[in-house]
Amino acid sequence: MVKVSHPRRYASVLSISLAAVLGLAACGTDTAAPAATPSGGTESTVAGTLSGAGATSQDSAMQAWIAGFSAANPQASVQYSPDGSGAGREALLAGGVQFAGTDAYLDDDEAAAAAEVCGPEGAIHVPVYISPIAVAFRLDGVKELNLDAATIAGIFRGEITVWNDPAITAQNPGVDLPATPITAVHRGDESGTTKNFTDYLAKAAPDAWPDKASGEWPAEVPAGENASGTGGVISTVTATEGAVTYADASAVGDLGLVHVQVGGDYVPVSAEAAALAVESSTDVTGPGRPEADMAMDLERDTAQSGAYPVVLVSYHVFCTAYPDQGTVDLVKAFGNYVISTEGQDAAADAAGSAPLSEDLRGRARAALETIKVGP
Repeated sequence: MVKVSHPRRYASVLSISLAAVLGLAACGTDTAAPAATPSGGTESTVAGTLSGAGATSQDSAMQAWIAGFSAANPQASVQYSPDGSGAGREALLAGGVQFAGTDAYLDDDEAAAAAEVCGPEGAIHVPVYISPIAVAFRLDGVKELNLDAATIAGIFRGEITVWNDPAITAQNPGVDLPATPITAVHRGDESGTTKNFTDYLAKAAPDAWPDKASGEWPAEVPAGENASGTGGVISTVTATEGAVTYADASAVGDLGLVHVQVGGDYVPVSAEAAALAVESSTDVTGPGRPEADMAMDLERDTAQSGAYPVVLVSYHVFCTAYPDQGTVDLVKAFGNYVISTEGQDAAADAAGSAPLSEDLRGRARAALETIKVGP
């Protein structure tokens, strides 16, 4: 029989930075009331510490969720280390945290590995944060550009090297584009944002981007510069005339933005357009994925009017079982607060994300209800 692992058992596998941030949080709850409210965050019904790690894209939203949940549940606390999606998944699969934030769902090998730490039913994905990935640039005097997927791919492969290249000027008549060299900046760390961005390029422009989607930048594409984390790529582009990157739209500040071609139109970045693209997604299925799991495959090559397909769906990944009722109650209470109208509005205010639809919220609530005590 596979037993649910106590997070403390695996603390040694975590990075020093994660351990410093989380401290003793991964050791489970201190105490808990007999039951948590299903809606989460409406009454002080849970106590203890919940630990998580993962996606930097969620960080602004996470701080809002933590503040709102803690205000409603003063005996409970949530600690989150924004080390990147890959690090968050690794920490969960090592038993070092109780949930992971990730912009890329567990792959088949990771889903199988979840059974070793989470019990035989493994882990479930609950979507919590929907946001467009902006293609953002610094080009003095230019704040908007129209680009199709093939041109974006050519820029990030290093095949389009100046801003007045014919492939760019043809899509932007009337825009005075300089001969400034392009510096394409990608993430140097494993990143769910990279996984979503390369998934878009691979599906929307397969001839121009023959590489598979990956959370790590393809070794076959050495062009440009790299930086760590969302903040790193944005700082690099902000300081570099002619630079361009991809990042969660909430982080791009005053940089210029690309409108992406969808069908016959160019769609600007917006939370509403991102949410529209998510509505056409399909569920990921396969071995090691519980029936309640909500991992999604997105239709990146959609022609739906007004949809923005360069989008990330960020998840909280929870075990389907935890070793005690107090932890289960705390996980459910926090999870339900995050997906609630209040929680989603807090994220939208803090990070400009798109709230979950009523359908997604209902499915997420049902998924959280499947979490239980046991192996």
